[in-house]
Amino acid sequence: MSPWQSQEGSSPSIEYKTEAAHRVIDSDRTVREVARELSVLESSLSTWVRNERRRIEALSGTSNEPLSTAERAELVRLRRLVSEQDKDLAFLGKAAAYFASNPPKTNGSR
Repeated sequence: MSPWQSQEGSSPSIEYKTEAAHRVIDSDRTVREVARELSVLESSLSTWVRNERRRIEALSGTSNEPLSTAERAELVRLRRLVSEQDKDLAFLGKAAAYFASNPPKTNGSR
């Protein structure tokens, strides 16, 4: 799979979009130049650059400010939720592997 494709193959991967956006952000090149080089639509690259700049701004804006009590509680809650979901996914992966390797026996009649 090329870096351009996501798993579905219908649109560029997040990694590709981020890398393409940084070719504009980290240099003095224009969106038009980079879009032409990468053979992507200028409007698409412009959107990727705008989104990446917003993401960078959001990260830099929150790094200097301590979390409030409500934010810290939400962070703890979300981390717990992610942990539970990781356990669920691990279990479902094992169950899928088991059922894939041990198909149910059929009795010949339906």
